[in-house]
This record gives sequence, structure tokens and C-alpha cells, in this order.
Amino acid sequence: MPLKMAELEEPQLNLTPMIDIVFNLIIFFVVSMQFSNEQQFDVQLPSSSSAQPLTSPPDEIIVNVLADGRVAVKDEILTLDQLRTMLSEAQARYADQAVLVRGDGRGVLQHTVNVFSVCRAARIENFSLATQTPEGAP
Repeated sequence: MPLKMAELEEPQLNLTPMIDIVFNLIIFFVVSMQFSNEQQFDVQLPSSSSAQPLTSPPDEIIVNVLADGRVAVKDEILTLDQLRTMLSEAQARYADQAVLVRGDGRGVLQHTVNVFSVCRAARIENFSLATQTPEGAP
């Protein structure tokens, strides 16, 4: 008696996920592609006396308060009046000027608070105090 054997189906490859990935890659490359350079046309631009160049914001000013109360900025020792003048000029150039105050942990807290007062007097609103995590802390 002959046995019936089931016909083996040919394996099929589902191409839908591969096509989806290819289309996503095409869309990604088209969106991220730079098109033509707009400066290739000779255009005489109008002038403006109040125009300012596009620049990135300046780096934050790092103020070091030493343990004995001296204030240093970029390896230069300053008095509080000199610091106020420097911060006022920086704030006039860039309204959102950032200041990072690094107070010595062994020093008197009052010296660091004095620098905060100078920042407020110079109309600097974006200032912060640098700290470090203790060793062994998560």
C-alpha cells in the first residue's frame, strides 16, 4: 500500500520588513542631505547699521575664590571692584553671560557669598556654584 507523502512547500522570503527599512533609510538620507549652496548666486545684500554677527554664546566665566579670600579669573588675581567691572562689561556684551563660582571648601563661606553679591550687582543672573561629589558616592 502506497503511503501518501505531503508535498513540501517552497520556503518564502517575506520582503516587507526589508522594504520598510530601505524606505526609512532613503527618507533619512534625503532629509539629512544638504541641497544646493545658496551663496552661489551673486546677490548684493542690503546693509544695516544695527546688524550684529551671528556668534555662539560665550563660554562661562570661571571665578575661583581662594581659601584666603582672594578672587582669581584666568590666573589673574582681582579685587571685588575689578571683578564687578569685568562682569558688568561681560554682561553688557552678552545679556545671558554665565558665571561659575569655584569656592575653596577650606575657606570661609563669606568670601564666596561676596562673589555672588558682585554677580548680582553686575546684573549677572546666570551664576552657579561648582561642587564635587565625595569619593565613593554613587
